[in-house]
Amino acid sequence: MKKITSLLVLITFFATFLQAQTPKELKSLEKKLTALLDASMAPGYAVAVVKGDSVVYSQGFGYSNVEKKEKVDAHTLFAIGSTSKAFTTALLGIMAEEKGLSFQDSPREYLPELKFFNDQLNTELTIEDLVCHRSGLPRHDFSWYLFPTESKKVLIKRVAHHENFADLRTTWYYNYFGYLIQGMITEKLTGKSWEDNIRERFFTPLNMTRSNLTIAELQTFSNIATGYELVDFKSSKAMKYFNIAAISPAGSINSSVNDMSKWLKVWLNEGKYEGKQILPASYLQKATQPLFTLGSGIADPKFPSLHLQSYGYAWFVSSYKGHYRMEHGGNIDGFSANVALFPSDEIGIVVLCNQDGSLLPAMARDLLADHFLGVEQTDWVKQMEEKMQTIQKMVESKKDKAEEERVQGTHFSHPISDYSGKYFHPGYGSFTIENKGDTLVASFTERSYQMKHWHYDVFKLYEVKEGKVEEQELGIDFIFEQNVAGKIAGVKIKFEPTLAPILFERSALVSSEEINLFQTYAGAYVLKGMTLVVKNKGDGNLTLDVPGQPQYTLIPESENEFYLEGLDGFRARFVQVEEGSVELHMLQPNGTFVAKKSVK
Repeated sequence: MKKITSLLVLITFFATFLQAQTPKELKSLEKKLTALLDASMAPGYAVAVVKGDSVVYSQGFGYSNVEKKEKVDAHTLFAIGSTSKAFTTALLGIMAEEKGLSFQDSPREYLPELKFFNDQLNTELTIEDLVCHRSGLPRHDFSWYLFPTESKKVLIKRVAHHENFADLRTTWYYNYFGYLIQGMITEKLTGKSWEDNIRERFFTPLNMTRSNLTIAELQTFSNIATGYELVDFKSSKAMKYFNIAAISPAGSINSSVNDMSKWLKVWLNEGKYEGKQILPASYLQKATQPLFTLGSGIADPKFPSLHLQSYGYAWFVSSYKGHYRMEHGGNIDGFSANVALFPSDEIGIVVLCNQDGSLLPAMARDLLADHFLGVEQTDWVKQMEEKMQTIQKMVESKKDKAEEERVQGTHFSHPISDYSGKYFHPGYGSFTIENKGDTLVASFTERSYQMKHWHYDVFKLYEVKEGKVEEQELGIDFIFEQNVAGKIAGVKIKFEPTLAPILFERSALVSSEEINLFQTYAGAYVLKGMTLVVKNKGDGNLTLDVPGQPQYTLIPESENEFYLEGLDGFRARFVQVEEGSVELHMLQPNGTFVAKKSVK
């Protein structure tokens, strides 16, 4: 009884606190939120605060489109990035209730085609390990970012080639592919796409009528935000919407703070929305608990009031100024977001912003939390100004350090045309490098970069947009490698800070005429009584069968010379000795051996 009385007193106090929000106090709050926008140099953002089952505050600030001077409001649509992840894991919570799924199950029980780089992951990893990012896999984000595909099946095959850097459950490290896998498990259990499940289970029953899942859908709506990047800490530049395609379960939702407030109500009302059970109460109880502690548990030494930082079911869990908090950020090209819950206080906050990689959502969240929790208020505007200055200094310092480490007066080792080719890694995909007017251009699935020589065989990449080269580089060095024959054999790219650079193997750029020529090389070749067989795989690629050895794939270096994949120093050269007669010259470290094509 005493506990119930205390709870009623707490609720009464909070209701009184909310009712006491005078126009003057709200004006003071909005003044701070506007000042925070100015300090961040973001174009615009929107916020909503939920108490229990009511929206107690919502507002837009700044512009959804700077050029057109269109203002943000509570219905403006933004990309919400990784705050989509809570929706994906919540689907599994429903599957646990309806289909008997357990978070302790192996994901391979549902997706037998799924394979990991490490045997321990193949045999011991659970769905829960994927949920809370303790697989030991690093991000491998460029696998989906630079090499997007619309096929989840294609994307999941890449996981087998994603090297881990730590053992299972020894460290926390964020990974998008764990959420792709979760989404695909839901698809397997329901026979419906992840997208359809999200619409049927959440968007429709919550009346989230403006929320959608693709860029194509987004562009059918009015009042949609344009994403921007901050250039040199001076001005905003519009960015192209980024289609994250098959990795959608990890971050493809577009929404408004008005729609997202309905999602918050579910979490603050035992999984219910307007009396209808959306999420199982059993899942809510599970999902509000931490699963894995991050580092020392203190996120930032400057803020000792934030401690016990952990990760749960697609939520970061911590204590904020003595209040239990669940939150998650989101970032995708041109957009940043933060969604937060204070379950014990029955408060939810959502902040959506149209600035790339912005600090604004997290700081606006904390400013609103201070106000509506009634705790001691931090000067978040001052914090924003200081952090922006710090980041600017760090960026400048990084540039200065890179220049200091650059070796002046060096030149690349080969004629520039030798670097042209097709480069491939099975965990990522393929891209091409072409020599265009004595300039190398790297072309990925949807992006092109001009390659500028840095030193030796190291190049830096600058994105090409609408025919213009951007000033900001990609931030990752491309380091070319030679084989024992002195040929450019591949390029190493350090995509992951926790791993060694990843080698993309090179093959020549092949024309349709050359593919037709390759087909004439197929056949049997006799070498000292031994028969070597060259086969055409049907897609222009050739293989070589040598008795007693595994089959080799022949990677073209030119129209008649190939290297043997995985066998450094060995090459195959096809030589036309006379019309209709072909020889296969096997170039090996111990000499060159000639095989004559068998004619039947």
